[in-house]
Amino acid sequence: MIIPRSIMKRLGMRFLPFADAASETLPLGQLLRLSLFQISVGMATVMLLGTLNRVMIVELSVPATIVAVMIALPVLVAPFRAILGFRSDTHRSAIGWKRVPYLWFGSLWQFGGLAIMPFSLIILGGSQTLGPTWAGEAGAALAFLLTGLGLHMTQTAGLALAADRATDETRPRVVALLYVMFLVGMGVSAVIVGWLLRDFSNLRLIQVVQGAAVVTLLLNLVALWKQESVRPMSREERAAARPRFAEAWADYTRGGDAGRLLAVVFLGTMAFNMQDVLLEPYGGEILGLSVSATTVLTAIWATGALIGFALAARWLGQAFSPYRMCVRGILIGLGAFSSVIFADPMNSPVLFYLGAFGIGLGGGLFAVSTLTAAMTMPMGARAGQGLALGAWGAAQATAAGLAIALGGTIRDAMDALATSGMLGETLNTPGTGYSVVYHIEIALLFGTLVVLGPLVRHAFTKPRNQPRETGRIGLADFPT
Repeated sequence: MIIPRSIMKRLGMRFLPFADAASETLPLGQLLRLSLFQISVGMATVMLLGTLNRVMIVELSVPATIVAVMIALPVLVAPFRAILGFRSDTHRSAIGWKRVPYLWFGSLWQFGGLAIMPFSLIILGGSQTLGPTWAGEAGAALAFLLTGLGLHMTQTAGLALAADRATDETRPRVVALLYVMFLVGMGVSAVIVGWLLRDFSNLRLIQVVQGAAVVTLLLNLVALWKQESVRPMSREERAAARPRFAEAWADYTRGGDAGRLLAVVFLGTMAFNMQDVLLEPYGGEILGLSVSATTVLTAIWATGALIGFALAARWLGQAFSPYRMCVRGILIGLGAFSSVIFADPMNSPVLFYLGAFGIGLGGGLFAVSTLTAAMTMPMGARAGQGLALGAWGAAQATAAGLAIALGGTIRDAMDALATSGMLGETLNTPGTGYSVVYHIEIALLFGTLVVLGPLVRHAFTKPRNQPRETGRIGLADFPT
């Protein structure tokens, strides 16, 4: 029996989990295809911050200082995301494309960085017979810079294109979908790349990393294909002077809300990310958990983040203010970090696991709510979605990189002071350094609440829309 297309469409809109993020301007098929760029960005993020980090230190015996510098290079590019987004807002072309050229060149830079990376790392590890002694460092730095610049450009232009095509009603759900696709990209690529590199060799490293480069290019090509309409520009339009970045930035920040939101993003991201490199060592060193027990932390954190995403989608569908939702994420984070701190004196792995789950849940709510606020914030005539999303991405990525570096540095410094006896006999324990970092994160969360206060107050004074009534089961109705 052949089922009529109209019935199939109604069934799809009723039962497909992401159907309620689609609209006439951005149908479900095109939305899911466009979201593939987040898979490639998630894969590149895992390669830069996880897989290659371990390969350089363990298999290639590269000094940890050089590894830290290489990992920090993509973070140095992050502040330029606002400029990249602005350039995509004001790009002039004969056929009228704005976002696709930046998606394309971002993809090329991602591909180029990953393509030369394995050879650069092998040389950096000492397998060099000719050429200057600094060739490995220079090649690895170039590879990390290209990959970092490519993923920042791709993500900024891709998010802006999704915001351009989504309607005001569906934009929050598009944000939620893109966020979960980023998590999926990180999770799936971490498992696959880790499995492929289980029997390490230089040849296997080349095959895996260059294979990731090819997959990146294919995913991004499929994602951008026919996503932006051709709107030919006249010669006069192409010749007209572009707005200056300073003018557009002043237009975007006029009124104070944009600058305050970026401060919230920066402080909150610092708070949620300082523990990134400390959570598993804390479980192993302080609570005596096994390697397998601490490895489960990643799954627990990811589960919390996905539930946070589902809650965010539901609340946004009920017309909740993203600022109020951001407060909920911060409050959950306060409880989560307190739980992790008390796990040490109470010697309770259960409290520790609950804290890890809460960090993922609160961090997921915080990320989705601030990204939604950036996408929906009113902007002036000279500011566009690319500038807004680039500014959000610059604040978020810069804060995450600084937080990770500071977390490890502060922990080591306080641990050295504690074990030397300079902080007194009471604090002369292995958990002091970790505890100081977690207390700093709690202080940063309170600071984030202070900065966020005026935005939340404004959200409470605005009339709240009634929750939409619908019989469809969609993204917002995922199990929570």
